[in-house]
Parts: sequence; C-alpha cells; structure tokens
Amino acid sequence: MEQRYATNPEQIPGLTTQELRDKFLVEDLFVPGEVRTVYTHHDRIVLGGALPGAEPVALPNPEELRAEYFLQRREVGIVNVGSPGTVVADGETYELPTRALLYIGSGTQDVTFAGEGAAFYLFSAPAHTSYPTVLTLPGEGNTLELGDQVTSNRRSLEQVVHAKGVQSCQVVMGVTRLHEGSMWNTMPAHTHDRRTECYLYFDLPEDARVLHLCGEPTETRHLTVADRQAIISPSWSVHSGVGTANYSFVWAMAGENQDFTDMDAVPPTEIR
Repeated sequence: MEQRYATNPEQIPGLTTQELRDKFLVEDLFVPGEVRTVYTHHDRIVLGGALPGAEPVALPNPEELRAEYFLQRREVGIVNVGSPGTVVADGETYELPTRALLYIGSGTQDVTFAGEGAAFYLFSAPAHTSYPTVLTLPGEGNTLELGDQVTSNRRSLEQVVHAKGVQSCQVVMGVTRLHEGSMWNTMPAHTHDRRTECYLYFDLPEDARVLHLCGEPTETRHLTVADRQAIISPSWSVHSGVGTANYSFVWAMAGENQDFTDMDAVPPTEIR
C-alpha cells in the first residue's frame, strides 16, 4: 500500500510539475494480476485498482490498516471500468457489467475479483457501522442531465451511493459520462470544504488527455491525466477539468457529510 500524506494549499505555488503529480495523481492503479492500493491521509481514503487475469485476485489486508481484514472498519464502493467481471463478497457472487457499482459494507471479510478484461476501481473510507452490500447496474441510479452542448459540458451524472440511494456511512459515489463533443466535466468549478473528492478518468482514447485543475481557485495548477488514472482532490482544491476528447469518470467523496449539493461554486471570472 502506497501512502500519500495530507497537503495544504500553501504548498501548491512552490511545487514542480512532477511534485504535483507525485502528490495528487495516481498513475498505476491497474496492474495485471494485482490489487494496488493507495492510502491518502486526506479523510483517510483508500483508492484501489484490481485487474484480474486468468486467475482471480483477492482484496489484500495491508499492514498499514492495522486491521484483521480490509473492511473491518471500512466500507468500499467498486466500479467496473473494463469488460464484465465478478466480485465475490463473503461467498456471495455479484456479476458486474461495465459501469456497474457494487457497494460493500464494513464487516465483509473476504472479497475477490475475477474476469479477464475486467478492471475494478475501489474507493474506500472509514465506517462506524455496517450497511448492506448492494449491486447497482448501469442506469439504475439517479441520473441527472447536466450542462449544455453550447458550453461543451453536456453530461449524464448517475448518483448511486448517496443519501437517497444506496446507503453508506460516508461514501458518496457515482459515474459521469460526457456526451460526444463535450469536454468540461464541471463548470462553473467548485470546492468541497468538508469533503475530499477523488476522480478516476476512463473511456479516454489512448492519445487523449484530461487537464485536471487543482489548487485554490485563485492559485490553480493543472495535472495531465491519461485513461484509468486517478486524482486525489483535497477539500480546499478546485474541482474541474477539460479533455481533448469526451470521456467518463468515477467521482467519489468522503468527509464531514453526504450532502451532494454541499459545494461552493467558483465563477470562471474568479479563477486564476
């Protein structure tokens, strides 16, 4: 398990491009035959990627968690961003087509991933109680149609784990798909002062990139992100990005509350 320590906005102006990438970009979550995990001290979130091959792979229990098993004191949301695959949780098998989201509550001891071509993205946060495991197929969540083609940000945002959907302790999670010809994932941009948000970009052509904005709204930098790479966005950082082609992304948050609308918008005229 890789560890990333918490940062503060005063550090941003002095960081080089590589230092920014080292702190906020996760480039290698998906490695064949492995489950990779990254622990960020921002709200103690764990990001993970499981890429099974001919043989299943198991969710490990990294020593850094000081737990009897990974989900002893945690919950996890899992999105399949590859070909159809299966997740087995304490003996129960769940079939995940592309874009399906499986929520697994704390107390589940054994989790394994299977399916050649499947690619499972994991977002985990501490949990104080256990909620039922729930599989949500693509289109079964609450879909919001947002943005406009005129402003290049027409997108379909599907809420899955949220206050009025799949229940969790603190995870809020879903999938957004940008329509053809749209590039901005959100505009106006915003911050979440009470939550850390992480993004996994996927369905991005091999030769395309997303320029993800980070930093305080008046002191922004950008990170160049490729397909199946993840961003750790602290509560004080602006949330926005634009691609060289349309794409999809998994968004997930954890922190003080689960109110999806608890955000502070930043007009384009105020971004520096």
